[in-house]
Amino acid sequence: MDLQRTPPPNPYDHLPAVPALVVTSEDLTDGGVVPLVHCHDGSGGENVSPQLSWSGFPATTRSFAVTCFDPDAPTGSGWWHWILTDLPSSVTSLPRGAGTPDGSQLPDGAVQHRTDYGSYGYQGSGPPHGDYPHRYFFAVHALDTPSLGLAADTPAAIVGFHLTAHAVARGTLVATFQH
Repeated sequence: MDLQRTPPPNPYDHLPAVPALVVTSEDLTDGGVVPLVHCHDGSGGENVSPQLSWSGFPATTRSFAVTCFDPDAPTGSGWWHWILTDLPSSVTSLPRGAGTPDGSQLPDGAVQHRTDYGSYGYQGSGPPHGDYPHRYFFAVHALDTPSLGLAADTPAAIVGFHLTAHAVARGTLVATFQH
């Protein structure tokens, strides 16, 4: 890997501005390092999704989406590690391990979309060995619709388009990982 690559910008800086909501975690620290348990099993981790909570969203929120995105992946388009939509507006946190591939730890109606690993559920951090620290943007999107109406196999770019079109607020927690 070329360690002299310039990291791309924050991907959310280029989307239409929406109010900020607050994202916190018992497992992650904003600006900290992703603990190994939350990394991909190919990186020595266990693919356990971190605990996440959010607050400060507008009263117009009708549902939430949670995503994890690595803009630093050497793909030209980043890498989606988790895409979860159609969370009811009454849900303001997810416990550690909620992102299992079968979705059994999620509220009824929640949809986990296919990640860039080609699978469903949370897939942890796994940057190439020797590359600079990758940033993992755990984002919570407050949406103006109770459901995006998208199938689980909808491509990430299309899900992202709908998240942007329906966002009434957004917050991120960013942690890094490097081999």
